[in-house]
Amino acid sequence: MAMIDPYGRHISYLRVSVTDRCDFRCVYCMAEDMTFLPKAEVLSLDELDRLCGAFVRLGVRKLRLTGGEPLVRRNIMDLVRSLGRRLGSGALDELTLTTNGSQLGRYAQDLKAAGVQRINVSLDTLDPAKFAAITRWGKVGKVLEGLAAAKQAGLAVRINAVALRGVNDDEFDRLITWCGEEGFDLVLIEVMPMGEIGPDARLDQYMPLSMVRAQLQRRWTLEETDYRTGGPARYYTVRETGRRLGMITPLTHNFCESCNRVRLTCTGTLYMCLGQEDAADLRTPLRQSESDEPLERAIHAAIALKPKGHDFVIDRRHNRLLAAQRAHLRHASGQRRLSHEWLWAERP
Repeated sequence: MAMIDPYGRHISYLRVSVTDRCDFRCVYCMAEDMTFLPKAEVLSLDELDRLCGAFVRLGVRKLRLTGGEPLVRRNIMDLVRSLGRRLGSGALDELTLTTNGSQLGRYAQDLKAAGVQRINVSLDTLDPAKFAAITRWGKVGKVLEGLAAAKQAGLAVRINAVALRGVNDDEFDRLITWCGEEGFDLVLIEVMPMGEIGPDARLDQYMPLSMVRAQLQRRWTLEETDYRTGGPARYYTVRETGRRLGMITPLTHNFCESCNRVRLTCTGTLYMCLGQEDAADLRTPLRQSESDEPLERAIHAAIALKPKGHDFVIDRRHNRLLAAQRAHLRHASGQRRLSHEWLWAERP
């Protein structure tokens, strides 16, 4: 019953978008004037729980809740608690989530009580003005308060920052220092040519993390480590702070060979790889039958189509992202993609 893809990779990690809604409108992620999904197209919390249960029975050991912003989903803690009970039974090794931090002040203690041990918080800048500009209306102070609540609750925190040329590329040293002081790990992520804003807007923001690493090594001692979390981040230990620095480089380094992940949207669409067009509809078998047998057959059929890797490529001669136009065409043809799924690629 285990999920093994055509390349012998055991699928043990499921990322689940519980909503397409978010209380921020980050410029690299969403249009300011978003149109969200009709309620009927979005899976209920009970349906998400049932789907996750099917994946756990088929061998998934790690679940990550994402969005949009997962903590803006009404009654989200009902789902978290239900999934958390699978930790106690031994059916699941880890339950975690990726958040923008805006709701952590409200939910941190409840998350910990439900069995969540670690969270990832997306935070691209500590500068209030920049933060407001990037998120369009977010307040960094509220996120910092949420992070304090997470620490107090005993949650391990990893900060995820998208590297944006001309936006936060002068703050990486500050972020490393701050994370060292707070006891957080930090992961830098290359901006991806996906989302609701059209790909051309990303070209000027893109900067390879190989360049960032070279710059950081002028000030920091980055010691290579074999620390892994099951995802694509490559980690270093910053000797001066003792904390980890990770880098996710889907454009300059293809990490697909060891991919153990699939991603489920809030509509029940399963993406075996967000760099390819292959997707499977799980909502239909979920809603058509009270038995999980058709659903499990659909999951196995989808895993059998998982591609070897994504097709994001840099054309260095023209300094363009070839996949950008592909992503734009997919969006224009009506195939909805949640950019969070790549921008927050792996969030241990």
